[in-house]
Amino acid sequence: MKYRVSLVLIAVCAAAFLLLGETSDERNAGRLAKRIVPGYVRKIDFRQTDDTSDVFCIHSEGKRLVIEGNNAISMAAGLNHYLKNYCGVTVPWYAFEPVEYPAEMPTVDAPVRVRANVKDRFFLNYCTFGYTMPWWKWEDWERLIDWMALNGINMPLANTGQEAVWQEVWRRHGLSDEEIRSYFTGPAHLAWHRMCNIDHYDGPLPQNWIDDQVKLQKKILKRERSLGMRPVLQAFGGHVPEQLKDIYPEAQITDIPFWGTFPSENLCHFLAPMDPLYAQIQREYMTVQEKMFGTDHIYGVDLFNEVEAPSWDPETLAEISRCAYESMAAVDPEAVWLQMGWMFYYDSKHWTPENVKAYLQAVPQGKVVILDYYLEHTPVWTLTDKFYGQPYILCYLGNFGGNTRLAGHFHQASERIGDALTNGGDNMCGIGSTLEGFGINQPMFEFVLDKAWDTGISDDEWVRTLAARRAGCRDERAERVWKTLTDSVYIGGSFSSQTPLPCARPCLEGYWHWTSIHNVRYDNATLVRAWKDLLEVPSDRYTYNSDVVILGTQALGNHFVVLRDEFTAAYRQRDIVKAREVAAQMRQMLYDIDALVSCDTQFSLKRWLDDASECGHTPEEAAYYRRNARTIISIWGDSKTLLDYATRLWGGMMASYCAPRWEMYIDEILSCIKEGREYDQAAMFERLTEFEKNWAASDDPIDHKDPVDPVALSRELILKYAL
Repeated sequence: MKYRVSLVLIAVCAAAFLLLGETSDERNAGRLAKRIVPGYVRKIDFRQTDDTSDVFCIHSEGKRLVIEGNNAISMAAGLNHYLKNYCGVTVPWYAFEPVEYPAEMPTVDAPVRVRANVKDRFFLNYCTFGYTMPWWKWEDWERLIDWMALNGINMPLANTGQEAVWQEVWRRHGLSDEEIRSYFTGPAHLAWHRMCNIDHYDGPLPQNWIDDQVKLQKKILKRERSLGMRPVLQAFGGHVPEQLKDIYPEAQITDIPFWGTFPSENLCHFLAPMDPLYAQIQREYMTVQEKMFGTDHIYGVDLFNEVEAPSWDPETLAEISRCAYESMAAVDPEAVWLQMGWMFYYDSKHWTPENVKAYLQAVPQGKVVILDYYLEHTPVWTLTDKFYGQPYILCYLGNFGGNTRLAGHFHQASERIGDALTNGGDNMCGIGSTLEGFGINQPMFEFVLDKAWDTGISDDEWVRTLAARRAGCRDERAERVWKTLTDSVYIGGSFSSQTPLPCARPCLEGYWHWTSIHNVRYDNATLVRAWKDLLEVPSDRYTYNSDVVILGTQALGNHFVVLRDEFTAAYRQRDIVKAREVAAQMRQMLYDIDALVSCDTQFSLKRWLDDASECGHTPEEAAYYRRNARTIISIWGDSKTLLDYATRLWGGMMASYCAPRWEMYIDEILSCIKEGREYDQAAMFERLTEFEKNWAASDDPIDHKDPVDPVALSRELILKYAL
């Protein structure tokens, strides 16, 4: 008995010794591995190196895998490199999606050493907090933080919970809690309040929300920092409540011109950085925020997102940026200002090279970092002499509004990142993504983020590996599918707003508004062939079934355009027989699309609304959140121009929102043919507007379809529509 007890004590002491000898980075990398691949974690040794730049090494020692890296992020990136390239594993970014990995760990035949191409890897966008993450709980964030670490992200945007900071600041200036909560918008619209675009909309913001988000943000920051990330918090950017105009009548507060055609009661107010009050508010905000959330000395501030500056004089712009930076540096001498370069692209008419240069060079060298926001459209570094020497991060946007449509330009992204790494200057310090929503194109974002590391893997080999990990096996057909997709479908880049026609407001031809552009730059027959080929791959992996759904719903959505145009031709020819025949196909296809997309849990309106509801502390709060959640993905808000911008091809949304709009339109066109009337689009749009607003305000339950086999259903639909 004594001998047995002694053995136990020896084992405990040995374990304690090993634990004490483990660095915090090694320990946190191991904890990440346990969350992601618990069956592997006991066979992985994480070892921290003393490299001065980001690097990871992987090799096998017998049956054990050794992952070395200079910090936890590098080791996590090494783990992901192993999972993707040796185990055929995709780690999804949603917590409810499984991580599927083989039971046996493959060995690494020859040691692999990979160094980072850039020191900064940025992820997220202010808009992502509205289009994807407003209802997230800790388990959702926990998976995303792990996903970011695995993909090498060390500079995530961290916007959650800042309303509590502002609440304390504005209280100091005499505002009541009711005034402050009414100044804020509803949860899904807070991103645009934070960017000084809209005030008040769908407020007042519940106090429970503000308090809960503080608790969530503390967990987010603790985990991100434990992995060695530098979360980007906010600083004051001049956005103030309208009450300050009366409290400080001498202050330089101007009204921001209308954004998104919202009514006047939603307009924002901007305090000039040159005003002494600006520095006072900056000190208050940063002091309260550091007490509440700590700091990593990098602050997101965007003074003019999609709004005009008070002046377009270069000297005034320089004074604005100089004063904005100095207000931060006065509180935190280590402050680095991170700002979107979106405005330089979005309003290139006013942001001339002269103005950009004046604005950027007024800040000390290296104290401002620019996100070159939209590489797939316009790399701004090529137009601004590499941002006149200030450091910048090249970013792939990839998704607007959380739209669910195949989008991206695979080879262009590769070429433009390669060009920037070669010719973008020493001040090109990072690679990242500024996606507005997660959408459906996870492989494109993984591809871009892999370019931040010198893996030595060619694009062709990357695609072959992608095919294997999505299908769960090496298969020539799967490889052919993904080569077709990357060569012939992912060729158009992303733009706003992309949506399959079934999700858009009906019209006779083309698209009715810029928020519902359904044009594709590839031949739909190519996508259909890829869909058919994918159905022949033997797999039951989650990612495989998801790809079947994604390709199928996109192909059907593209074909719906053909039916719509046939229906329009029948109307113009007054051919009631043909019109009824095509109408029947259109109606059926809408519900067939709903059935297919319902096979994938990530495309669920019910899940979106249930997540929103769970944020409520009372039935009234839950109903308020559900309404806010419906609004952002349909009418968007009290704007005449943003309808359908964030629409989704989701199960439940097709059946309850998109299909009924088309049903109303189809019925009206058939009546026009039968009665010899001309179609009155303006009158139809009035009816649709009433339906859309009622849907957004409704709390009707969403029908939930039990998922069926997407492969079998896809084969049935291909035959039904002769694709």
